[in-house]
Amino acid sequence: MKNVLVLCTGNSCRSVMAEALINHLGIGHYKAVSAGRKPAGYVHPKSIETLKRHGIEAGTPRSKLWDEFAGQNFDLVITVCDAAASAPCPVFSGNHEKCHWPTPDPAAARGTDAEIDAAFDEAFDMLKARIEKELL
Repeated sequence: MKNVLVLCTGNSCRSVMAEALINHLGIGHYKAVSAGRKPAGYVHPKSIETLKRHGIEAGTPRSKLWDEFAGQNFDLVITVCDAAASAPCPVFSGNHEKCHWPTPDPAAARGTDAEIDAAFDEAFDMLKARIEKELL
C-alpha cells in the first residue's frame, strides 16, 4: 500500500476532497492523509456535501498543520494549490515522489448556492480525473 500526503494551504476543501477520493478510489492500493500550511481550523461544509453528493464517504476529516506529518514516510506528496507548492515544506522521510495538481479554490467562490456548488463540483471533478489518470 502506498502512503499519500495531500497538501494545501488551509486544508479545508481541496486537500480534504482529494484525501477522501484517493482513499475511496484507491482502496487497497493507497492510504491518503491531508494537511495544510496554514490550516483553516475547520473543514468547509461544502467539501463534505460535495463528497456525499458524489457517493464518497468523507469520514471525519479535520483541518491540520502539515508539521503533524513531518518525519513520516510517504510514497507520494501531492500539492493541490500553488501557494502550498511553492512554500517550504517540513521534511518528510523516505524517497517520495512530488506532484502538483493545481486546483481552483472552491472556498473562494461567490454567488448563488448553485454557483458555489458548481465551483465545488468543478474542483471535485478535476481531482477525480487526476487521481484516475495518474494513480489508478
